Amino acid sequence: MSDSVIITCAVTGGVHTPTMSPHLPLTPDQIAEDAVAAADAGASILHLHARNPEDGSPTPNPDVFMEFLPRIKQQTDAVINITTGGGLGMTLEERLAAPIKSSPEMCSLNMGSMNFGLYPMLERYPSFKHKWEEEHLAHTKDFIFKNTFQDIEYILKELGEGHGTRFEFECYDVGHLYTLAHFVDRGIINPPFFVQTIFGILGGIGADHENLLHMRKIANSLFGNNYEWSILAAGRHQMSMCTMGAIMGGNVRVGLEDSLYIAKKKLANSNAEQVAKIKRIIEDLSLEVASPEEARTRLALKGGDMVNF
Repeated sequence: MSDSVIITCAVTGGVHTPTMSPHLPLTPDQIAEDAVAAADAGASILHLHARNPEDGSPTPNPDVFMEFLPRIKQQTDAVINITTGGGLGMTLEERLAAPIKSSPEMCSLNMGSMNFGLYPMLERYPSFKHKWEEEHLAHTKDFIFKNTFQDIEYILKELGEGHGTRFEFECYDVGHLYTLAHFVDRGIINPPFFVQTIFGILGGIGADHENLLHMRKIANSLFGNNYEWSILAAGRHQMSMCTMGAIMGGNVRVGLEDSLYIAKKKLANSNAEQVAKIKRIIEDLSLEVASPEEARTRLALKGGDMVNF
């Protein structure tokens, strides 16, 4: 267990929509600026999605990614982590287009198919700026995010073996930990593993402190000392769950993909504001924040000079 905490910042994601916050970065310029500011605030890993600059909808277009990836790399030493989840409804080929083109150090990888319910957010907003937003949320009432064993194996071989990319293994429930262990037992995934336990998404495990303890216990039993544990929680649970995880020796993830808020009923002005808050909490706990170089070493990454952007 390391005394330093790796902070990941998920800058924009594919969950929240433009109506929900004026501070959500949508254009390549906004994504680049917000990502660099988050790194300056203390994030050593930047988790990135792309948005259509015209209406803010999630896009898998590699050309849009390439409008901001080189700029972020030029301005910060942070590890760049690109989504393989993309946006709801994208095909596997669409989701992998940008990672295959850019060959990043890290990618996220959801460890299973799951219900991914965003539709309750429809009740919070009387109207939306863009037609796609309402359709995007309503669609999730009858939607399964698909990542079968075959899909996962394909991603691991295409990006892991083909590009030397390592993964943020996103585990939304206990069964996802066992799926990860299945691929470890088959020798397809080798340590160190970066296990991101995710709480509070409708369809996954709830954001209860008992669940955090249980996920940690199961991960320990499956992976021993061969993994780095990280915690993210959706919405209002973000800071409390991350704080608890840091106390228990974990790493943390914040960012506007996971929560739009900085405090109760107060929107965050930027990703950097959330990073600065969790960094302050970590340091108040007498813990240290890991540098990008330390994160690279602990996660056995190939290095920022081995990417294609």
